[in-house]
Amino acid sequence: MGFKTLLAYQKGFDLAMEIFHLTKDFPKSEMFGLTSQIIRSSRSVCSNLAEGYRKRQYEKHFKSKLSDADGENSETQLWLDFAVTCNYITEGKKHELQDKSEEIGKLLNFMMNHPDKFK
Repeated sequence: MGFKTLLAYQKGFDLAMEIFHLTKDFPKSEMFGLTSQIIRSSRSVCSNLAEGYRKRQYEKHFKSKLSDADGENSETQLWLDFAVTCNYITEGKKHELQDKSEEIGKLLNFMMNHPDKFK
C-alpha cells in the first residue's frame, strides 16, 4: 500500500488539479501572487501526505506531516476567499471547492487521530 492509495491524497490531488486548471483564467498580473500561492498550497497537501506516509512508522513525524498538510489545506481555503473577493471565481465555485477542501481536512484529521490504522 502506497500513499497514492490514501483517499485524502486522491481527493487532495484532484482538488489541486481542479484549482490549477481554474487559475489559468486568473489575470496574468496574479501569476506571482494569488495564482502561485493557491497552486502551491493545494499541491503541498499532497506532498506533505506523501512525505509523512513514508515515515509513518515514526508516529510523531507522521502526525506532524499530516498537520502540515492540514495547514496547507486551510491556506488553500484562504486563497479561495481572495479569489472570490477579487471576482476571479464565483461564490458558488468557491463553496464547491471549499466543500472538497473541508472533506480533505476531515480525512486528514481522522488520520491524525488514528495513525495506527496507517502502519
